[in-house]
Amino acid sequence: MNVHDALFWFFSIAMLLSGVLVIANRNPVNSAMCLVLLFVFMAGLFLLLEAIFLAVIQILVYAGAVMVLFLFVLMLLDIKATEMRGIKWAGLVGGLTVAGVFVWELATILGDPIKPLANANEPFPVGLADVVKPLFVKYMLPFEITALLLLVAMIGVVLLSKKDLR
Repeated sequence: MNVHDALFWFFSIAMLLSGVLVIANRNPVNSAMCLVLLFVFMAGLFLLLEAIFLAVIQILVYAGAVMVLFLFVLMLLDIKATEMRGIKWAGLVGGLTVAGVFVWELATILGDPIKPLANANEPFPVGLADVVKPLFVKYMLPFEITALLLLVAMIGVVLLSKKDLR
């Protein structure tokens, strides 16, 4: 096992543990911080794939901007940590069913041999312009609609969290 493999396993296991902590944490702020940690480990996986642009975007956009927005909404809503509740059997059965389907899919995927998509000797000709140009030419309208939806959602949260509406 070389250093690349060891780092892959470290980042993968750390991402899984961070994801479990996001779900298992009762405090929403601690859960959001674990999600930031998950984004950092995902950026590490992108670095192992030599996708430096994606790693930087992962840190700047997701761990930076999106998580600041999440924390802002959490602080604005003033959510208290919930007390321990009983187990809901329908949720437990649904969760175990979804977990079983995921295990079945993983077994199906790992059962087939991996086929390469491209020739490994040829360089992959993708640069920053190839990523940015479709975003601002072909997908500009969906990009702007998403930004508008996020703005409306933030305004809705602010209005709903006000103590007295006039």
